[in-house]
Amino acid sequence: MAKVLLSIPDKFLNQIDEIASNEQRTRSELIREALRSYMKRNMLFDTKKAASDAQVLDTLLD
Repeated sequence: MAKVLLSIPDKFLNQIDEIASNEQRTRSELIREALRSYMKRNMLFDTKKAASDAQVLDTLLD
C-alpha cells in the first residue's frame, strides 16, 4: 500500500482523530472511507459540479 504525505490544519486533524476514535477506527481508515464516498458521489455528477465541490472542500481545509 502506498503512503501519501498530506498537509491538514491542526484543528481539522483533531476533528478527524476525534471521529476516528469515536468510531474505533484508524485515521487512515476514516480518510480512505471519506475519499471513497467523495469519489463515488462525484461519479454521479458532472465534472463542473465536481470542480465546484473540490473548491468548496479546498476552502474548508484552509
